[in-house]
Amino acid sequence: MAADDRLTDAATPGTAGPHTRASQAESREDMLARRLRDAYRRVAAARLPPDEKQRIARRFVVICDLAKRDVDHACTRLDDFLATLEAESDTPSSRNIAGCD
Repeated sequence: MAADDRLTDAATPGTAGPHTRASQAESREDMLARRLRDAYRRVAAARLPPDEKQRIARRFVVICDLAKRDVDHACTRLDDFLATLEAESDTPSSRNIAGCD
């Protein structure tokens, strides 16, 4: 079984059962897991100088370690991390405009 298997199965919304409370906690953890997976892919694909990429990768590993102990705090740190990553890797908008008429 691949690590992503549990993340690709969509839970049926509105399903109630004896484990509803546990399911809600799992869905929060699954959401964090999906976001961490996406953040990992963005870090791996980032075109940055090696020392900068290493610094970002270390920060990402710290967030992953935090997720094992405190999901809420990890979500907050991941939000900040993604905002920083977006700011560092985003190109100025004038460079994205094609030269037209």
